[in-house]
Amino acid sequence: MSDATLALLRQGRWFAGLDEAFQQRLLQPARRVHLARGERLFARGDANSGLYAVLSGGISVGAVGPGGKEALVAVAEAPQWFGEIALIDGGPRTHDAHAREASALLWLPLAELHALLAEDPRRWQAFGQLAMEKLRALFTSVEELALLAAPARVARRLLSLATAHGQLAEGQTRGALQLNQEQLGAMLALTRQTVNLVLKDFEARGLLRCQYGRIDILDGAALAREGQG
Repeated sequence: MSDATLALLRQGRWFAGLDEAFQQRLLQPARRVHLARGERLFARGDANSGLYAVLSGGISVGAVGPGGKEALVAVAEAPQWFGEIALIDGGPRTHDAHAREASALLWLPLAELHALLAEDPRRWQAFGQLAMEKLRALFTSVEELALLAAPARVARRLLSLATAHGQLAEGQTRGALQLNQEQLGAMLALTRQTVNLVLKDFEARGLLRCQYGRIDILDGAALAREGQG
């Protein structure tokens, strides 16, 4: 594994928190996977194929309802890891995963994961921690949907995306978010029109800048105040 890849992965809180020996052991069997824009990585119900980390690009995780309506559950970007749920419970994939753009991933095949866990069962705790980071973020999101008005929900979700829902290491943040208003609305159960009005207000006040398929955060402190409701 190159030094550049290792440095990128250590920008993530979970990976950075592992001891160096476990980091190296985790990456030994890893393979690179390249996806074209729109290419499917896996679908809901597929058998577990292992664990993934995003090195470049981004992965949309979501589902399609009976009427064809799409729900965007999460966006994974570098250096986020995903796929641990099926590893822990042994079940199938819970959602669809597609490349939002040309993307490079690090793939740890399931058989290799089982081998390193068999070497030291205490390593299961690390994967449990990865899952719990996301569960905490999920509980926060559910609470926000129930209690906050649209502007506060939008502000909080943008800040959450900027830190990969708390998965980036301390001090790491993203100033540019690769998503559009419709996708943001799908995450928050808001219409595109509502999201558009909120973003226009934030933009007029210098909190952010909207571009095609992208939102740049300009004033994170002011956005945090908006998130207080």
